[in-house]
Formats: sequence, structure tokens, C-alpha cells
Amino acid sequence: MCKNETDVKRILQVHGNALYRSAWLLLGNPHDVQDILQEVLLRYLEKSPAFGSVEHEKAWLMRVTANCCKDYLRFQKRHLYTDLESLKECLPCPEQREHLEELYALPARYKTVLILYYFEGYSVTEIAQIIKISKSAVKKRLQRGRETLKLAITDPQINAGPQTDFTAKDLQHPITKLTKIKKESYSS
Repeated sequence: MCKNETDVKRILQVHGNALYRSAWLLLGNPHDVQDILQEVLLRYLEKSPAFGSVEHEKAWLMRVTANCCKDYLRFQKRHLYTDLESLKECLPCPEQREHLEELYALPARYKTVLILYYFEGYSVTEIAQIIKISKSAVKKRLQRGRETLKLAITDPQINAGPQTDFTAKDLQHPITKLTKIKKESYSS
């Protein structure tokens, strides 16, 4: 028997509160709970189980919810991460917050490898597998990201001072600053 949208609506009306409460007790985060309940409903639609009674249906849904929550917690335990927003609040001095802001300002290609390498603790090989690029590309992005970050942190005049070669648009993009400075150093 194939389940449809009306079956899902009925499930949510009859068992929705119980499923939400049980997932909340296991996870404690409303966003994670919503993700888990969505996964439970998808499994309900995929498996299309036939139930003998309402109690049997509720027991199956509760078991699937508990299993999905356990799987999610197991995944979180194996794949630890650092939330950068909470990290910002933990930094003691404004200078460190500014450094983190400079990291946020980097283009995604450099920011991604820097965060995976320094905050998440992945190796170059693991990063290459995660974002599906070569190890040498990861190393180059790490190098360029470090250079850009160092430049943005150590030379604040580039951001604020009047420059003859730079436009206002260029002043806000750290990679453009880096390439312009390198070009000037090669031509002198």
C-alpha cells in the first residue's frame, strides 16, 4: 500500500506532538528535531508499512524517530565541528574578533580550506577528498588564504588609507589587494 500526503498529514495530527517531544528529549535543538522529523516522514513514505493498529503505527514511528536521533548523534560525535559564531563570542579581545572578521571576509575557496584545516582539524589529504580537488590545490589555497589573511591583518592602511592605484571596490576584496601588491613588487 503506497502512502501519500494525506497519510502524512494524519500522522502529524495524531502522533506529531509525541514524535516532536521524543526527538526534543534526545536532541534538545529545535532545528535538529525538525530535520529528524522530516527524515522520519520520508522513511514512512518510502517504506509504506502496513499497520495492524494505531498503537502499532505509533510504536513504529517512535522507534524510527529514536533510531534517526541516535544516528544523528553518532554522526555529530564522529564529525565534531566548531561553530564560528559561538567562537566569535568566546574571543577575549577585540583584536581577535577583527581577525575572525578578516577570515569571514575571505573568498569561499580560501575560507573553506582554512576553516577545515585550522578549526576542524582535517589534513590536506582529507580536505582534498572533502571538496574534491587535488592535494596541491588545497596546499595552494591554504598558502594564498594565509597570505591574504596576513596581509589584511598586518597592513590595515590598505583598507583605510588613500591609494592611487586602488578603487573603492578593490579596497574591500583582500585577494585583489594581494595581487595588486604582488604586481607592484614585481614591476619595481
